[in-house]
Amino acid sequence: MQSSTALMRNDSLIHPPGFFIIGLIGFPYTNIYVIFLALIYVITAISNCFVICIICMDHHLHVPKFIAVGNLAVVDLVLSTSLIPSMIKIYLLKDNFIEYKLCLVQMYMCYAFLTLESFSIAILAFDRLIAICLPLRQNSINTTTTMTTIVAAMWTLSHGVTIVSTSSMTYLSFCNSVQVNSYFCDYAPVFRLACNDNSLQWTFATVLSSVCIFVPLSFIVLSYTCILFSVFQMKSVESRFKALATCTEHLILVAIFYIPILVIFMIGLFRVGINPDVRIVGLSLSSCIPPCTNPIIYSLKTKELKRRVNFLFQRTFNIQRHSVHPLHKK
Repeated sequence: MQSSTALMRNDSLIHPPGFFIIGLIGFPYTNIYVIFLALIYVITAISNCFVICIICMDHHLHVPKFIAVGNLAVVDLVLSTSLIPSMIKIYLLKDNFIEYKLCLVQMYMCYAFLTLESFSIAILAFDRLIAICLPLRQNSINTTTTMTTIVAAMWTLSHGVTIVSTSSMTYLSFCNSVQVNSYFCDYAPVFRLACNDNSLQWTFATVLSSVCIFVPLSFIVLSYTCILFSVFQMKSVESRFKALATCTEHLILVAIFYIPILVIFMIGLFRVGINPDVRIVGLSLSSCIPPCTNPIIYSLKTKELKRRVNFLFQRTFNIQRHSVHPLHKK
């Protein structure tokens, strides 16, 4: 009987069988909104898988820039997969219960890849920084080995801090409500349900969120400060325009990802009163829209990637035409 109602840890910590996700209670268009996110997920999955396949198949794209682009595509795909299918299950299939261990797994995946999303966008800023500020030394500084090492370090850091913060949840007891006011097993809404001291989790949420948001964002701001300084030293107006044009798509990525996250973070940090449904819609959009728009705005508009895609399509078309041609001759 005890195992079906609560799991005990060290005879003092109470772990429930699971949680009920109850976000968007007062939102009048929940089903339409979730169907919209499902459509976003389909576009996200197709576009990011396409980018990953093109980069993996074409050895000409096995260069530092496209290691960073491919890394972002992988992160986008996993982040969307950790969020949107569970929302479909909760709001369309009306199954809002999630087991305790699965809740921690989802929490870990979502925050690990949200952190990686932030760092991945900063990695793209590093690529632009070296290309514009140090063009003559680009091939010696930003090598394949360097980019692979940076990406690996970011994955290690992101998963490391998320493991620590998620593991801290196992030291909380849940002896009252198990209703999570969010659209997934969200860190803060879950630890606020605990009936013992959650100050450690609050500290983790504040410090780690600050580090994972403001450290990459500060690097991006610093990078573009250096880029602007280098651009305005160029004598040719045409060169300035070309240099800045290569940064446009990346700046759009930065705005789409960081502006909603910063607004919601500041609201939570200063505990400003906000409608829970508005917070959930804002968080879900800031988590789900960037992975959909990234390959469309940035990856698929990259000159080299477009050239390789056109080449592959033309080669496929020519192969099909030559295979059909003998039949027409007959």
